[in-house]
Amino acid sequence: MLGRLGEDRLIENCSMAAYSSFRCGGNAALLAEPGSLEQLLFVLETLNSRGAEYMVLGNGSNVLFSDKGYDGAVVHIGAGLADISFETLPGSPLDPFAEGAQLPYFIRMTAGAGAKLAHAAKLVSSAGYTGLEFATGIPGSVGGGLFMNAGAYGGEMKDFVSSARSVDRNGNIIVRDVEEMDLSYRHSVYMENGETILSVSFELPFGKQDEIDAKIAELTEKRTTKQPLSYPSAGSFFKRPEGHFAGKLIEDAGLKGLTVGGAQVSELHAGFLINAGGATATDVLDLMHVIRETVMDKYGVLLEPEVRIIGE
Repeated sequence: MLGRLGEDRLIENCSMAAYSSFRCGGNAALLAEPGSLEQLLFVLETLNSRGAEYMVLGNGSNVLFSDKGYDGAVVHIGAGLADISFETLPGSPLDPFAEGAQLPYFIRMTAGAGAKLAHAAKLVSSAGYTGLEFATGIPGSVGGGLFMNAGAYGGEMKDFVSSARSVDRNGNIIVRDVEEMDLSYRHSVYMENGETILSVSFELPFGKQDEIDAKIAELTEKRTTKQPLSYPSAGSFFKRPEGHFAGKLIEDAGLKGLTVGGAQVSELHAGFLINAGGATATDVLDLMHVIRETVMDKYGVLLEPEVRIIGE
């Protein structure tokens, strides 16, 4: 594998702190960073043929590696699979807002799994297409966003994804329509079938640029004033329990600001667990357990982590 990737793309005993937005955690036995689709397929084929344990990682914004580390290989999909392309689609013969306008009514954007979701969303929004405004502040990758059906402020990936390309463990390239992805709250079929997402296509309608810009400005203001963006974290740590909001339950339980080692329940938003300085993954996990036990004791609600915990 070294000969096909090069020394700088294959690292043994690699610290995962730099690859996780929590900025903590142990080492992976091996890190592979393919620089192209060809290299990615080669890496996956090699690992599968050897029966090796591995996981695929995007921008690391929704994972926490335990301090014990991960005994398998981490396949990091990044800039090597980050191309974004556009294709105009037939739709209304006229722009819905101005007769005779030249812009197409619908557009298909296809983004590599390693593209930053926020970048892709901003790119298509600035071209006058609406629907992905909610994603302009999500720090994950396009592949990771589809993997967990990422969402924020009432929008979800499933609302505008049309299809995706993936590769299964036998090396077969698969194209799935959105109806085949089993997208629901923080869930997709990719969590269960072992396929690696290669690219994602979105279909978006033309919108009014001033309304798109206003929506992005509104959501940006909400994020910057209500979320602890200056600290390492993985965003909302817990899934939204049915009939409740995790952050409100945690705050009502008196846990806002609670610290365990360097990990803290954010004083700005109780749904965020942050690395307030020098936190270990064990600190974050211990804090998670305190929160879950306290909320369960007080309200009978079991909080489930949204963050993927690796190697615990």
